[in-house]
Amino acid sequence: MTKKAFDPPLTDLYTQPGHLLRRAQQIAASIFHDEMGEFVTPIQYAILRILVEHPGIDQVSLAGLVAMDTSTAASVAIRLEEKKLLVRYLDPNNRRQRQLYLTEEGQALLRKTVPGVARLHERLFEGFTPEEEEQFMQLLKKLVHLNNSKSRAPLAARRASTAAVAASPDASE
Repeated sequence: MTKKAFDPPLTDLYTQPGHLLRRAQQIAASIFHDEMGEFVTPIQYAILRILVEHPGIDQVSLAGLVAMDTSTAASVAIRLEEKKLLVRYLDPNNRRQRQLYLTEEGQALLRKTVPGVARLHERLFEGFTPEEEEQFMQLLKKLVHLNNSKSRAPLAARRASTAAVAASPDASE
């Protein structure tokens, strides 16, 4: 069979950015599992990290800050509550929402992950110079930022809510 002059050449799979990003995510997830799989999944880790910075956040805002759909965020929060890593309280100002807080166990688990996070970072960037790592991270952040709106679950800034000013549940006891 001869190739016709008008047939476009196929692009090499290993030069396609989508394929390389998928492979990079596979590699990152595999290393994450090696380093922290006994503690949490990558999604659970992201949720717990957001709760450190935003105690009392509602589940919808949490989903936006982790860039995941609200139903998945809610189901992961329920599993984390079952593991006693977070607690969910009904928001007194909006009874359809729940405010989320890390428990002592959740905080302790995050402290346990610190060495694994450091090893994960080292393993991912093994063979990179510091300059290459910095350049890669800047370009990756730019790619994610410029394409955020194209995501099925775009990163969303935390919306103003009463959770931001509400006192912790312990204060009302």
